[in-house]
Amino acid sequence: MTTNPNPFMQRALAEARAAADRGEVPVGAVLVDPATGAPIATDGNRVVAGRDPTAHAEMLVLRAAASEIGSERLAGLDLYVTLEPCPMCAAAIALARIRKLVYGAEDPKSGGVDHGPRIFSQPSCHHRPEVIGGVAASESAELLQQFFGIRRGSESAAG
Repeated sequence: MTTNPNPFMQRALAEARAAADRGEVPVGAVLVDPATGAPIATDGNRVVAGRDPTAHAEMLVLRAAASEIGSERLAGLDLYVTLEPCPMCAAAIALARIRKLVYGAEDPKSGGVDHGPRIFSQPSCHHRPEVIGGVAASESAELLQQFFGIRRGSESAAG
């Protein structure tokens, strides 16, 4: 059952579930053109599969959209992601000139938007998107808690 009717966040949650099924940390992202209401790119984490520490969901959709559009500037697009972006992803979001960032669960330990270094608040940050946090936060957090709970259970059983 869903508690969030936002279709883009629901799509991001589906990408997060798919990432978990692949053994990845369950984070999903959807990049949307609000003018048309069409998703430009969707993906979930692929760090393990790609053996790439930068293959976070946000980075993957930014790369895909930049390639599709033919520009590193993604001004006017909105990003929906299930977890508060880390500092690396927040910096990339600023560099891409994303119009609006909507995220689900907060990340007090590793977040880079409303926690940690707060990238968009730094004087060196030349673009600050509109930020809306807490959208489908409980669903997003539950996916993460289930994923890490299963991992901790299998680690303690092996130890």
